[in-house]
Amino acid sequence: MNTRLMKTHRSVIRFLLCAIVLVSLSAASFAQIAVGISVRIGPPALPVYAQPICPGPGYMWTPGYWAWNDEGGYYWVPGTWVLAPVGMLWTPGWWGWGGGFYVWHAGYWGPHVGFYGGINYGFGYGGVGFVGGEWRGGGFYYNRAVTNVSVTNVTNVYNKTVIVNNTTVNNVSFNGGTGGVQAQATQQELAAEREQHVATPASQIQHEQLAAQNKQNFANVNQGKPAVAATAKPGDFSSHSAIQAKAAGGEYHAPAMTPQQARGPSMPLNNAATSKGSTSGGNATSNGFRPFTPPTKTGTAAGGTGNTAGASTGTTQGKSNNEFRSFSPPTNSNASKTSGANTSSQGSGQGSGTKGNSNYQASRGSGNNQPSNPPKSNPSRPVQPRKSPPPAHTKPPHEEGPRR
Repeated sequence: MNTRLMKTHRSVIRFLLCAIVLVSLSAASFAQIAVGISVRIGPPALPVYAQPICPGPGYMWTPGYWAWNDEGGYYWVPGTWVLAPVGMLWTPGWWGWGGGFYVWHAGYWGPHVGFYGGINYGFGYGGVGFVGGEWRGGGFYYNRAVTNVSVTNVTNVYNKTVIVNNTTVNNVSFNGGTGGVQAQATQQELAAEREQHVATPASQIQHEQLAAQNKQNFANVNQGKPAVAATAKPGDFSSHSAIQAKAAGGEYHAPAMTPQQARGPSMPLNNAATSKGSTSGGNATSNGFRPFTPPTKTGTAAGGTGNTAGASTGTTQGKSNNEFRSFSPPTNSNASKTSGANTSSQGSGQGSGTKGNSNYQASRGSGNNQPSNPPKSNPSRPVQPRKSPPPAHTKPPHEEGPRR
């Protein structure tokens, strides 16, 4: 009886441990999707590599990318074939310049391919959409013109003439800024980002985590040419699965600062909103992050053209100060001695150009300290005139008598 009870307890403990691991993986997945990493230095160019053969039906290609590690900097996550959720397509993640940082926008699975910075990842991801295959009912069909598929392993294939790109040609790995891809999201891509997405498979998350554990994947070690550029399946870095990079995508420049110095703040991302702010024509935007602009003494935003109307108007003419209002300290003079120009709501701090309550303005701006509705006098009692106070002593100090 005791032995059976102990076995039951062990089973329960194992079940709880498995549940904790699954919750941790889900939390990690959510953190990667919901939080954008920002870095002060840009990622290296995309390496040149070949695509491994598709392992079987239902697998979809997810291109490699440069990820960030706070200890070692940029490291390469090899491209790999992932068993795709049925009916879903992969939108790759991308780095975008904005607000003084390179911000990472995580990829996602959804019914349509969204914006991925215009980055040419190759193998069907030419910068816009995906031409490497399509869903037909419950099966995925591969376009052999741009994907490495064997008809022995996969029979759902077709050929569609497109620009063949079996290796990446345009090796730029980020959007916006100096030297980056100048592309903006289309309305269709923005709509795809607002669609219902599914969770990233655990194998795909583990693939990225395992890549970070191999020092050979870090750019400061491989100089932009990783030893493992792609794998046949997620997490399989063995020699029969791994594909080595043919060459670095460009000249590697070692950063002038440490990873700790280069790391920027982590901020929540809204993919649809940040994609609207993607750069175009060299005009970099903040990609959803607005730098704080403190109010100036005149109440206008830094670089603004407007000025405040009155000391305490609460509104500015021209550009506003991002809903921040400058503080006007009270003066030593009595508020009742203000000029008649302050009788409008601009002098009362109500923030509009029209007059407010007439009784309130009469008592605040006319110089009359009496209340707007004084109490009525009693007609039965005559009002006694107030006696004038006796004149003050005006003798100079030297004419006064001695003090006792």
